[in-house]
Amino acid sequence: MLREAMAAGVTVFGENKVQEGEGKIVELGRDVAEWHLIGHLQSNKARKAVQLFDVIHSVDSVELAERLERICIDEGREELPVFVQVDLAGEQTKSGIPESDLPRLIAYLKTCKCLRFNGLMLLPPFFDDPEATRPYFKRLRALRDEHIPGGELSMGMSHDFEVAIEEGATIVRVGTAIFGMR
Repeated sequence: MLREAMAAGVTVFGENKVQEGEGKIVELGRDVAEWHLIGHLQSNKARKAVQLFDVIHSVDSVELAERLERICIDEGREELPVFVQVDLAGEQTKSGIPESDLPRLIAYLKTCKCLRFNGLMLLPPFFDDPEATRPYFKRLRALRDEHIPGGELSMGMSHDFEVAIEEGATIVRVGTAIFGMR
């Protein structure tokens, strides 16, 4: 399916898990597309993520950012674009930095030599009515405007991307709409 998508012109692919991405990247090639890690990144998989992915959307702590920065230096990687995943709903099942801790992480990212702070990412709660996600998207946009004017917003998935775009999303994650359910 990925080869068909590439043949149709898709150039950016997102993966939820490092190990799943690794298999696809090894098989298809590192340079045939831009590979984004959009799922939660465990610190023990950080080195592999730095080696494999072009962009990481799920930085959720200063500690993880510090680890990624050290690994980039160790690996000789000059630049790694990252997004900060913000938790606006306080859901136990999702990752993300609490809004109250966001300024500390942003301050750290601004000092990094290798990590390039591209913007903010959000996984809002799932609602049957996509309109219910709008307040979360609005809040993330306000945080972006406050902390990284002109930065990107990675928000919206197959179910609610239209609302996310209306609220300023610059990157949407629509794998289910393209490839179907896992």
